[in-house]
Amino acid sequence: MQNTHRVDPGQLSRRDTVISILIIGMLFFIFGFVTWVNAILIPYFKIACELTNFQSYLVAFAFYISYFIMSVPSSYLLKAVGFKKGIMLGFWTMALGAAIFVPAALTRTYEIFLLGLFTIGLGLAVLQTAANPYITILGPKESAAQRISIMGICNKGAGIIAPLIFAAVILKPTDSTLFAQLQHMAGDAKEATLDELIRRVITPYSIVAIVLFLLGLLVRYSPLPDIDTEKEEGAVAAANAGKKNIFGFPHLILGAVAIFLHVGTQVVAIDTIIGYATSMHIPLMEAKTFPSYTLFVTICGYLLGIVTIPKFLSQVNALRICTLLGALFTIGIIYMRGEVRLLGHTADISIWFVVLLGFANSLVWAGIWPLALDGLGRFTKLGGSLMIMGLSGNAMLPPLYGYFADHYDVRHAYWVLFPCYLYLIFYAFYGHKIRHWTPVARSLKVHPEKELHGTEKV
Repeated sequence: MQNTHRVDPGQLSRRDTVISILIIGMLFFIFGFVTWVNAILIPYFKIACELTNFQSYLVAFAFYISYFIMSVPSSYLLKAVGFKKGIMLGFWTMALGAAIFVPAALTRTYEIFLLGLFTIGLGLAVLQTAANPYITILGPKESAAQRISIMGICNKGAGIIAPLIFAAVILKPTDSTLFAQLQHMAGDAKEATLDELIRRVITPYSIVAIVLFLLGLLVRYSPLPDIDTEKEEGAVAAANAGKKNIFGFPHLILGAVAIFLHVGTQVVAIDTIIGYATSMHIPLMEAKTFPSYTLFVTICGYLLGIVTIPKFLSQVNALRICTLLGALFTIGIIYMRGEVRLLGHTADISIWFVVLLGFANSLVWAGIWPLALDGLGRFTKLGGSLMIMGLSGNAMLPPLYGYFADHYDVRHAYWVLFPCYLYLIFYAFYGHKIRHWTPVARSLKVHPEKELHGTEKV
């Protein structure tokens, strides 16, 4: 029986709130570092394990499908053992996944690598299930997008350095020549070269496993409080009196679908850009920097959100602007052509629209979460789990992109993003307001609440 003292977030002192935000910020940094290193793993495994585009994007599938499987069990785990013990177990599960990379590299078995990535994802699902609802309710709801943007900077800041650090550890200046020579190798010489190449991941992932294990202990004994999300008062309690489960909240269900599509578009923009760059005959050693550009403009979007939300721009309107930009930039990828030289790279202009998707995606996550969790009361933890389940979109869209890239080409495969942005536009403008599934129920029940720091009726 868990007897950890849980407090109402409104009862936390300013000092405790700041400490909590700093600790959660560290968690988001870890999320980013472990997650966005996949951007370099995908092309690296493609070479070392001799994979097709579709097979290489199974890296993302194995990593993110774990969210679909683990997100709801995570909510029950956190309820049973408490916030901090749950985070510790999440970190330890991730450490196990990183350790699995060692036998995978020694045998050069791609399936074992996928098992390791799946296990890391299981641990991350626990951490995400804890951290996202936590930061959403840790303060006024009208500034939730601002707090989530700060977490996003921690996440994407780690994402900028992770591929670069990992590439610096596993790649050598002479590898461009080696990769070209591999195409003409055969037999034992090729096998020996590929074995040497894949075993370079052993040292960094062994270090990652140790660090993750220690971080679990650190958080377990940190001053981070367990917060109470079961309590309902006033209008929230009255509105939820007849609700038996989370399916009574259409704005939550539609929000989970929005998260599913949003994270898929985000990971496609980051994890495919190296492959898109190499299709323009840019060497891998040069192409490895492109995910960092995408993440950098994402951070620019976060900073803009921190400055403007909610003082100058409501988080609803920020969400609307970003979803519209995503659709426009996708059209730019498909139709804009012409060679340009920028930041030392000579490439087709369309790749810079892939980079700009980072800006378009920046405030979508921060916009959806507070809208989807609004008014859930005692259903907040389970609602957060459903939202985390939406992260499985990261598992589905990259292989779908890879399929179309194999059967058509890498540019036109980006069409998979367009319907995703159309749905996100729907949710931003209308879907988040729906509080009843049937039009009759919606017409009979008028809700006086306003949009979060907006002016329209819900």
